[in-house]
Amino acid sequence: MTTSARTIAFIGLGIMGAPMAANLVRAGYAVTGYDLAGSQADKLAADGGHAAGSIAEAVADAEIVITMLPADPQVEAAVFGDGGILAHAAPGTLLIDMSSVTPRIAVRIARAAGEAGLRALDAPVSGGEAGAIEGVLSIMAGGTPEDFEAAKPVLSAMGTTVVHVGPAGSGQTVKVANQLIVAVNIQACAEAVVFLEKSGVDLPAALDVINGGLAGSTVLTRKRANFTSRDFAPGFRLDLHHKDMGNLLAAAREVGAPVPSGAMVSEFITALRNAGDGGLDHSALLRNLDRINGKALLCRR
Repeated sequence: MTTSARTIAFIGLGIMGAPMAANLVRAGYAVTGYDLAGSQADKLAADGGHAAGSIAEAVADAEIVITMLPADPQVEAAVFGDGGILAHAAPGTLLIDMSSVTPRIAVRIARAAGEAGLRALDAPVSGGEAGAIEGVLSIMAGGTPEDFEAAKPVLSAMGTTVVHVGPAGSGQTVKVANQLIVAVNIQACAEAVVFLEKSGVDLPAALDVINGGLAGSTVLTRKRANFTSRDFAPGFRLDLHHKDMGNLLAAAREVGAPVPSGAMVSEFITALRNAGDGGLDHSALLRNLDRINGKALLCRR
């Protein structure tokens, strides 16, 4: 396979996968999509792609297979199942898992792909739904340098920061570190919002000046409207961040790295899920503080 590969199978057309696949179509690739919700593949077909009725059908003629699925179980089923990728993709196919899974799963996939005559990259993303729609995702890839170079043109159709970070599993390791920073940043922003509101200052003006200085962040830029309106329509669901924080804590334990702030925010996310808020955007970490402060909980789900 060369960097001119044009035929792509895209497995998983959810909040992130659908716009990512659409961007590949717009970049000129022949994209065949599959999703358990068949209507999602039909939408891709309406946008110029092709719909498949199964993983086997999607990957049959693909030079590159991309998976964008919720968690380890779904990725394992798609890759290792009887009707899955390893059973039906042609030798030489490049498998790029862009889901967020544990590093150990990424290593297992790379090993199994090699044994089956395929190649594999773990290439999770950061940037949320907005980044996926705009094609400006940050993509962190683990695998061989040669496979990364083969995949880079395709990855660049979905992201603007595309970086090879090391061997198999490294992409997922960097992703959980990313999710640690995002979660702690959201929590800090939420605490600042509550503090500013209770202090009676002009919240929009305060956030303007904060975001123009050292405390500014992409999180604050992207999530500002969620914080000020208490509108937590999902761009990245708390349920998924809960999964990512579990991946972080497991990976950190394996290497003996202390992540106390991550562990604390993970508990806050668990509390929100227990309260029925798992389907909300992760900026809904603000709701924990609103509850503590006795504030009426208003949001549009």
